[in-house]
Amino acid sequence: MKIGAPRESDPNENRVALVPESVERLVKAGHEIFIEEGAGTVAGFPDSAYTEVGAKTASAAEIAGTVDIFVHVQPPTSGEIGSLKKGSIVVSTMNARTDAELVSSLASAGSTALAMELVPRIARAQRMDVLSSQASISGYKAALLAANSIGKYLPMMMTAAGTIPPAKVLVLGAGVAGLQAIATARRLGAVVEAFDVRAAAGEQVESLGATFIQPPASEDAEGAGGYAREQTEEQQAAQREFLKDHIAEADAVITTAAIPGRPAPLLMTEDMVAVMRPGSIVIDLAAESGGNVAGTVAGEVIEKNGVAINGPINVPSSMPFHASQLYSRNVMALFDLIIDRKEGTLNLDFEDEVIDTMCIAHEGEARHGLGE
Repeated sequence: MKIGAPRESDPNENRVALVPESVERLVKAGHEIFIEEGAGTVAGFPDSAYTEVGAKTASAAEIAGTVDIFVHVQPPTSGEIGSLKKGSIVVSTMNARTDAELVSSLASAGSTALAMELVPRIARAQRMDVLSSQASISGYKAALLAANSIGKYLPMMMTAAGTIPPAKVLVLGAGVAGLQAIATARRLGAVVEAFDVRAAAGEQVESLGATFIQPPASEDAEGAGGYAREQTEEQQAAQREFLKDHIAEADAVITTAAIPGRPAPLLMTEDMVAVMRPGSIVIDLAAESGGNVAGTVAGEVIEKNGVAINGPINVPSSMPFHASQLYSRNVMALFDLIIDRKEGTLNLDFEDEVIDTMCIAHEGEARHGLGE
């Protein structure tokens, strides 16, 4: 079987979809692997690392028109879709719930499209879970961004000139990104508080040495798959009022709340930002989906009353080596499911919950009501 990964066309994307360790395994299994020249260079994987394990180099157009499985990090471009071999499989993140035009284009091209962001949150699919693998990197990096921005020590420091108290970090949202932000800030010595609408998150937060905060008599908001469900405006307003005192004491606030396929919930209003001390920092990891913080501008750092609000975009791409490695392993876990190990042939079993959920286009048709 022919499998290929081109260089990402998005100038802000530094990751590569397949890393040499994955390529080596695929080649040993008898597959023919094509990598576009320079595809992994920025991520720390030079062309020589691919050719040494048996990959062949080819142009993006050659890859798209030749391979049976076309692997990307970001959604394929219209040009790439137009060049795809009919009947090929496209594996990438797709933004399928919000990009109907992309889904429709893939269906029209006769491709079978598997959206990596739609991996169901079930135990046997954990190795394929791109949202989790990349969110862990985002949370880690968010703590580093905060530490590098607040102009203070994070840990308590005892010096001849006196003792410096530790910085206080508040993390809003204790999913994968939030927990990694908590763990990293704690390792750096900060005092950490965390908030989440899901009561079950409390035990995980406390196991990392942070304090879990929740308003009295709050209602658990855990939804399907372990994600937080959307709350009413009344519930959100009560939570914001509760959080004000904690935000006022924080040197850094990291917000991580996201609902897949929907705009990010607003966690911090302008009046909540206003209670923060000058010199404080907010890292809004939900900037790309609208932001958790009033005033967030995706891709920019803005200042309000001396408080810096950072809305970083594509955070995993800022750590491309490990982000690519994890993404590639997620893809390989998918391959283990859809490629027969003995025969080396495709096995798309739509009775399988994972394949059925991930597949957004097949045999000329968009699936699951997408693409409309």
